[in-house]
Amino acid sequence: MRRWQQRFPAEFGHLTISVNLSCQQVACSDLPEQIEQILRETGLSAASLKLEITESSIMSNPDAVELVLSQLQLLGVQLYIDDFGTGYSSLSRLLELPLDVLKIDRSFVQQLSSQRGEYLVRAITNLAQSLGIDVIAEGVETAEQALKLQLLGCHRGQGYLFARPLDSQSVPQLICQSPL
Repeated sequence: MRRWQQRFPAEFGHLTISVNLSCQQVACSDLPEQIEQILRETGLSAASLKLEITESSIMSNPDAVELVLSQLQLLGVQLYIDDFGTGYSSLSRLLELPLDVLKIDRSFVQQLSSQRGEYLVRAITNLAQSLGIDVIAEGVETAEQALKLQLLGCHRGQGYLFARPLDSQSVPQLICQSPL
């Protein structure tokens, strides 16, 4: 990401990168120091890094994870709960954890054609926004899903509608072609 930002400042200067963390990484007490060292070595701004943590990672050792996440937040990285709604988290944890974004799991996006699916996505979106947490829908595959998500208050999404997974050589071409 840092190399892209330097090589294409107009196209990549404002972009960020998301990194999924495993349960083992999130439970590692020296993770904040590792992230800080990586940021220092690469020159990447902490604001350009988003760390994604699954609900199950958080619930594996909630007190230790809360401490690690608080330290990561102090670095300036953004923290996301990935696959929200599929784990076994307590809603009270949303009040305790320093989170920036909830990512609605694709399984809920796939259920948007039903009224119950709509209600659930609306409830997740409203809950997150009421807590000052942004929302991203995962697995958006059709324009109809994207429109319905916007109508339900979820204005950010990711999925095949926007792009298929790419290797690092293909990303600059996609970004230079796409209006962001």
